[in-house]
Amino acid sequence: MNHAFVAALAAAGHTAESLAGQLGVHPKTVARWANPGHIPQSRHRATVAGLLAKDADALWPDVVRRREPVWFRPWVDLEREAVTLRSFELTWVPGLLQTEAYARATLAGGVLTPEAVAEFAEARINRQAILGRGGGPLLIAVLDEGVLRRRVGDDRGLMAVQLARLLGHAETGAVQLHIVPADAPSYPGLDGPFTIADMPDGSRVAHVDSAARAQILDQTSDLVSLERRWERIRGEALPRGRSLELLREAAASWT
Repeated sequence: MNHAFVAALAAAGHTAESLAGQLGVHPKTVARWANPGHIPQSRHRATVAGLLAKDADALWPDVVRRREPVWFRPWVDLEREAVTLRSFELTWVPGLLQTEAYARATLAGGVLTPEAVAEFAEARINRQAILGRGGGPLLIAVLDEGVLRRRVGDDRGLMAVQLARLLGHAETGAVQLHIVPADAPSYPGLDGPFTIADMPDGSRVAHVDSAARAQILDQTSDLVSLERRWERIRGEALPRGRSLELLREAAASWT
């Protein structure tokens, strides 16, 4: 439990309900901030700290230690609070499901320094804590088969370990995983990856992947368009059982 937040809430004479009323959010959202790893979105953080007469870094020290790129942090805040995440990936294993070695390999070889690669990979791995805690989001991931076949890094063993990780998540049901097979005809997923987040208050936001900045979409027209793309992509993906078979075959091919 985040004891600093709980103590500050009580000292200020607030309850989850009263604080939620001032912020215009659901009381369950405020209650979640008492759990480790749950941090208010940046648009609420300073207001909450002010209402509780505390510094934000005293209530949520993880914010100070954050390693992910600044432009990506607003999406990470939303990701922490989401109820469901629906992710389509065309090129890479989703960051929430990557091994550390895979994460480092995807970041290396570009303009980043070795120190930045290490920091960003660590941040990516730390994000995965939301999948292992009670009340975390359900992740529904759809991957193009090319993700399973494309080597990342120089060591084939890296891919074997990564696909074993995917298989472990999929077999236990921790993640709903579906694969669009390579023999599928041209489909809307070829336009690029994206993630749709369903929030506790019933709203939805989306992230369209970009190497330059976080593109967070909350306009109805954009979300309707992405919802349609998602449904058409799911229509091309294999059901769970056949996706698992394909994933096992691909994992064996790397050993």
